[in-house]
Amino acid sequence: MTLLVQKFGGTSLGSIERIQSVAKRIQSSKDEGHDLVIVVSAMGNATDELTNLASHITNDPPSREMDMLLSTGEQVSISLLAMALYKLGLPAISMTGNQAGIITESAHGRARILEIRTERIKTLLDQGQIVVIAGFQGTSLGRGGIPEITTLGRGGSDTSAVALAAALKAKACEIYTDVPGVLTTDPRIVEDAQLMPKISCDEMLELASLGASVLHPRAVEIARNYGVTLLVKSSWENLSGTLLTSKKTNVLTKSGIEHRSPVDGLELIEDQAVIALSNIPDRPGIAADLFETLSKGGVNVDLIIQATHQVNKNDITFTVNKNELENAHFQCQNLIQSIGGEISTQSNMTKLSINGAGIMGRAGIASSLFETLSNSGINIRLIATSEVKVSCVIDADLGTKAVRAVGDFFKLSNKQISLNLTSANNHEPEVRGVALDKDQIQISVKNVPDRPGTASNICSILADSNIILDTIVQSERKHKDSTKDISFTLKKNDRKEAKCALEALISNWKGASIEEGKAIAKVSAVGSGMPFTRGTAGKMFRALANKKINIEMIATSEIRTTCIIPETDGEEALNEIHSCFNLGKK
Repeated sequence: MTLLVQKFGGTSLGSIERIQSVAKRIQSSKDEGHDLVIVVSAMGNATDELTNLASHITNDPPSREMDMLLSTGEQVSISLLAMALYKLGLPAISMTGNQAGIITESAHGRARILEIRTERIKTLLDQGQIVVIAGFQGTSLGRGGIPEITTLGRGGSDTSAVALAAALKAKACEIYTDVPGVLTTDPRIVEDAQLMPKISCDEMLELASLGASVLHPRAVEIARNYGVTLLVKSSWENLSGTLLTSKKTNVLTKSGIEHRSPVDGLELIEDQAVIALSNIPDRPGIAADLFETLSKGGVNVDLIIQATHQVNKNDITFTVNKNELENAHFQCQNLIQSIGGEISTQSNMTKLSINGAGIMGRAGIASSLFETLSNSGINIRLIATSEVKVSCVIDADLGTKAVRAVGDFFKLSNKQISLNLTSANNHEPEVRGVALDKDQIQISVKNVPDRPGTASNICSILADSNIILDTIVQSERKHKDSTKDISFTLKKNDRKEAKCALEALISNWKGASIEEGKAIAKVSAVGSGMPFTRGTAGKMFRALANKKINIEMIATSEIRTTCIIPETDGEEALNEIHSCFNLGKK
């Protein structure tokens, strides 16, 4: 018999009738001959109701007591579902996270899973039982070895389910929810959003980090790292849903299910060249004109960086293989003659990248990379970030030194380090989905020293405050005093703390200042076929230009292109980009 882990969310269990409906769906899976482990969330809005009860007692409840309180929500669900299964004549037993052997860190409210002791679950499965487990919770060994209830934080039931599937080596983990699967974009904004039959875990991590709420990033990280077959399906309709795929096949180790290093690869791509266009007009359509020109001229562009504009002028910098530098310069020179501005180039550059699951979602990873390079005396020319990759463009003659230092810091084996690796065309769509994030602010640190360690200092001091950065853009243009600007986006709730931390840092840099940008929205296109498709960026920029939407910043990575735009244009931009890549109804 094959083992399935199935997870049902709070909406699916919002009433007795729905619990009974879930029980019948489980019965169908059992009748098909599967062994079953069922993971459930609290009923309906039970978690919110419990949190509200606590707020009537105190505005600052102890985190331990909140875990004690919130963990009871899932306990109600597991017992009622086990009763519903029993009534259908199915042997079932409910288990809390503690009883299921889910061992976590001691961090209340945000614990990560260390291990799952599966012996009891396996014994019950051998006896023919359906095992119903409370998601969102586990147990840690507190002071003196005394067990303490912990919760996993937002999306914890998804995380529990995928971790159980990895530990039990299940055939698949099925996540049942109130949507038919993963859609090409937010259906509340774009009416013709479509179901994706499949998506890679890396693509899903990018979309999840951008606000797609179907799956929590931590659950996707586990599926990616351990090669768990993950399906997202509707609780109400018998549809095929969305299949998440991963090429990783890591084995569980004593380091912990969620305590693997988020960095599992290092790449060095040599023979790179940088082209910088400065003082070009800041108006809709310029970026589209540039990258359409390059695409028509046969130029393959890799990284694209556009920093914040200054006095109606903009800078755009991008990288190409050095063999394409002459052609790219020619194409840009023709454009510059018609729109104005200057162009400069630099060959003999190298791109160094770290990749893994949830790199930017963990405070300190990017800053550790920058600090490692700084400590080796390596200055960073360009920075490009995404949820699964952080890239730096550096001088070519420092490439070997950089690989050695970064590989040693992140404890990477030779098998995890690649040099000039070329990937075969995967024939996947250039864009799989698009996302809009309106919960971001933009901050620029102006007139910072152009020397090794500057980016590291900025990212480190924010990481120390547990502030997670998203898009990081280092401007190419230097001021008269040879300083530069670094801009980034972060969550709105982190605004005050970030500015406080940065003010303390820049007090040591003469002339440096903090500038907060206008209200922004972040719109992104994600697709694993993007590296193999010329002109994707130009197509996206043209879609925005057609609606006269100006681009404040551009940041790209291997499978993601992100534009920072005025907040008021966010929803129109999302619709237009979704349409330009033909992601809606045919």
